[in-house]
Amino acid sequence: MRILLTANASYAPPRGGATRSNLLWLDELARRGHECRVICGATGEGAELRPHPTIAILPVDEPALRLQALRAEIRDFQPDWVLVSSEDLSHALLRQAHQSAPGRVVYLAHTPQFFPFGAASWNPDRQAAALVTQSAGLVTIGQHMAAYVERALSRPVAVIHPPIYGAGPFPDFASFGEGLITMLNPCAVKGISIFLEVAARLPEYRFGVVPGWGTTADDRRALQRLPNLEFLPNARRIDDLLARTRLLLMPSLWYEGFGLIAMEAMLRGLPVVASDSGGLQEAKRGTGYLIPVETIDRYEPQFDEHAMPKPVVPRNDPAPWVAAVRELLTDAAAYARESAASHEASARFVAGLDPGRMERYLLELARGTVARPEPVRVESLSPEKRALLLERLHRRRAGG
Repeated sequence: MRILLTANASYAPPRGGATRSNLLWLDELARRGHECRVICGATGEGAELRPHPTIAILPVDEPALRLQALRAEIRDFQPDWVLVSSEDLSHALLRQAHQSAPGRVVYLAHTPQFFPFGAASWNPDRQAAALVTQSAGLVTIGQHMAAYVERALSRPVAVIHPPIYGAGPFPDFASFGEGLITMLNPCAVKGISIFLEVAARLPEYRFGVVPGWGTTADDRRALQRLPNLEFLPNARRIDDLLARTRLLLMPSLWYEGFGLIAMEAMLRGLPVVASDSGGLQEAKRGTGYLIPVETIDRYEPQFDEHAMPKPVVPRNDPAPWVAAVRELLTDAAAYARESAASHEASARFVAGLDPGRMERYLLELARGTVARPEPVRVESLSPEKRALLLERLHRRRAGG
């Protein structure tokens, strides 16, 4: 098969769980003999995940040029499948993919804030949501997110977890007596407000942060004021980061799709103190220290330096977080119990993963053994939707 992936995020290097997941799917597909290419956003600084050498990553800086590149690549490469990842806030790549490769689009639903549908969407769009619904395939990485999508679109979703963790055995980094309390991508939506309070109230412990795609200059200044904190570089291998960690903190305040780093830490015996937001509940696999939070449900009509909407951050009591961290780092038995439970639950989850699942899914789609959505019939549309469709047809004809 020839497979083309597109997203607005940077893939050279990848930043965030969605891009890492997508590249590892492509890496596995390439290992199995399929030709894979990526049309994505501009390159940036960060840890580079080495994809398979046959994956051609074509970064394009300007959004308009990215659309042209996608159109040209579909014409010249003639992919069997165009995978549109949800890092497409304007939904322009989704529209272009459906226009240039009708019947061959598979939507990868990672980040609910970027979906054109659902309560968490930053940019809801009924037309784009209809395109997602009419895609040949729709994939999420977890059951929690699949249920969210199915409720919104009323169509089945394939749950395919990426082969992101490796085969193991995994090193044991559990360390009651030393190491950092670590947070990745400290920013408003990821709960930097809670992290700052916890670090300030526990000056006797060392904290570490890895700035990410959401970390703003204001975030950095707030972190720099903490005397017990150090900035950590992006790691080429996740083990390089987790080897310095004794406890992972994930106080996320937005709706999380899954929480891959939680699973990676747990595989190495590290306790994870996390919020109960979205898919983090699924990632924690029934282990302890899952703390309820008031999540972000409003955003200001302005954008930060990363062109992300500024959230209205609700006040959350840091006391449960401080208590959880203090218990784990002062009670050796509690730390050992949570470390063992985390390792057992995550190892059981990873043992059930199938690296070849994405390949089989795409082949099943090609053979027609996966049920596709029925085409929308005009007579089934409401009067409002018929009027909208007629308006779009008039505009298209007027434009030649």
